[in-house]
Amino acid sequence: MSKLQKLSTTLFAILAVSLPAAAAFAQEHAAGAGRSDGWAIALGLCIGIGIAAFGGALGQSRTAAAALEGIARNPNASDKVFVPMILGLAFIESLVLFTWVLMLLMQLKL
Repeated sequence: MSKLQKLSTTLFAILAVSLPAAAAFAQEHAAGAGRSDGWAIALGLCIGIGIAAFGGALGQSRTAAAALEGIARNPNASDKVFVPMILGLAFIESLVLFTWVLMLLMQLKL
């Protein structure tokens, strides 16, 4: 992976995380002004959860594919590959669940 691809991936991830948050913070100011823009927070929640689910699924599929390819190339190493793979999958899933909890807290702020 080249440096340009890594940089563009990082920038995309930063934008994906910050866009839903901006909609949520804008809601506080609008509520103080007497306007009700609950749709902006709902849209931000939908985009945020969608990105988290997509990223988690992509990460888990790549992890499983790499582990299975490693086991297929060297079946004797399956014990050494299996435990780190399960840990990696658990960490990926925990990030998705963490995003879900944050989005739920934002929804309760509506």
